[in-house]
Amino acid sequence: MKFIKDFKPGDRIADIYMCKHKQSATTKNGKEYFSVILQDKTGTVDAKIWEPAGAGIEEFEATDCIDVFGEVTSFNGALQVNIKRARKCREGETDLSNYLPVSSKDNDEMYRQLLGIIGTISNPYLKKLLEEFFVHDTAFIELFRKSSAAKTVHHGFIGGLLEHTLSVTRLCDYMAGAYPMLKRDLLLTAAICHDIGKTRELALFPINDYTDEGQFLGHIVMGCEMVGEKARNIEGFPELLKQQLQHCILAHHGEFEYGSPKKPAIMEAVALNLADNTDAKMETFTEILSNTVNPGWQGFNKFFESNIYQTKID
Repeated sequence: MKFIKDFKPGDRIADIYMCKHKQSATTKNGKEYFSVILQDKTGTVDAKIWEPAGAGIEEFEATDCIDVFGEVTSFNGALQVNIKRARKCREGETDLSNYLPVSSKDNDEMYRQLLGIIGTISNPYLKKLLEEFFVHDTAFIELFRKSSAAKTVHHGFIGGLLEHTLSVTRLCDYMAGAYPMLKRDLLLTAAICHDIGKTRELALFPINDYTDEGQFLGHIVMGCEMVGEKARNIEGFPELLKQQLQHCILAHHGEFEYGSPKKPAIMEAVALNLADNTDAKMETFTEILSNTVNPGWQGFNKFFESNIYQTKID
């Protein structure tokens, strides 16, 4: 099959892709069309069905695999597919491993590295807490390694939560070395645990959408609760240490307007917020540029609130 990462303007495609999103919309002239996002393991691409009542367009919904015939174009610097024909695939016609986005990094190796960092934690209570999650809780480990870090925006793929967590933890480890006032054990434990609530906030692929619990509580509150539950089962776990760790999780989005229940009150919470924001923004920019056609100006991006530019160095 022709994977989305290999699409170029002018390509004609006749292959099977997963429908990640489908929405009915209306043009300025009042004509109905479908806005669709096609997905395979290499990424996603925007698509449009301008003639939804056409003879070649059969019924399909989000998460269906669809046999698509269309043409790849470029719109505002990004690829777009003009779908001419589409039909829902029959059971057994597809191999789902081709259609679910997966981290480009090896999952086993990333998890080995994360366990290696856990092994460097000196505080016995924090180390025990991390081991309860990442060594002994097999159900949690399976979810953590398969989960994405977001529905869209950044690390929205299988293994994305692990990849993001490892990146944030490495950034925090660097800061702990650069700024000795930071308590390394607390900061790294907070980094490793900061997004564990996403294992319950987002359903696994191919759904990758918010659960009821995720909608009502959100991953920050759930992560804080999960840490509290584990800490209560560790005999002698210092109450103040638990509160400081929970505070880091509650404050890791930094600002109230970004969904943070608390603003950072300790140095470790500030460092975690900066590391989390850095990795999220760098990955978001990376994913945006991976879908561009040519270097140079790419147009206004709502997330960065700026006309963004892809650097070219000869």
